[in-house]
Amino acid sequence: MMSTKWLLHTVAGAAFALFAAGAWAAGAGVVTHLSGTMSVQRPDGSVRILSQKSEVQPGDVLTTQRDSYAQINFSDGSAATMRPNTTMKLEAYSFNKDAPQNDGMFMRLLKGGLRTVTGLIGKRGNQDAYKIGTSTATIGIRGSSGDTVACQSDCGNLEPGTYHTTYTGSYIMQTQGGSQIVNEGQFGFAQDPNKPPVLLPGDPGLNLGQLPFTLGIGGGPIGGGGGQECIVR
Repeated sequence: MMSTKWLLHTVAGAAFALFAAGAWAAGAGVVTHLSGTMSVQRPDGSVRILSQKSEVQPGDVLTTQRDSYAQINFSDGSAATMRPNTTMKLEAYSFNKDAPQNDGMFMRLLKGGLRTVTGLIGKRGNQDAYKIGTSTATIGIRGSSGDTVACQSDCGNLEPGTYHTTYTGSYIMQTQGGSQIVNEGQFGFAQDPNKPPVLLPGDPGLNLGQLPFTLGIGGGPIGGGGGQECIVR
């Protein structure tokens, strides 16, 4: 006959397994602020409109519409804010507080603008664990905050390519042709994936401005100059 002790142990084990499965299934991040409309295409091809408190998962392709902003807070404490008419794919995300050697985050900015503030990924273990990819460059983040803009032929007078400016810390722009560290207050540009990125003499006219809500962990908005957004259509 089954003992009461064995039964309780089995039930407790099953409950723990369900809890662990639920924790594993939880999203990589959560939409904490949303102004306008944001949609997601899941890895299975389904498309839905997101709202505040919606979960974001690896493999998701996220898109903001015109005049729309969305901030995502990730489980490692990092944050990313998508500007209007931006498409970003969360290619990979791995964070376990007890296994820093397995940390990894890769966001592919397909078009538009993205402001990022790092969390634990990239600050512990592998410094190259947190990256942003575009069509012309890969940007490594090291305990930093900054803006990245992927222009095609839709940013007014700006040349097509990847632009980045750093507010705190440092970022490294890398192409097949070389790399360039972009420190605080500097602007980097990568136009050709086969040529090294370059530092620009100043703001090329990104006009990043302030975001409509606070971005960061326990801090206020990060300055980026005044003016209108560089809208990607």
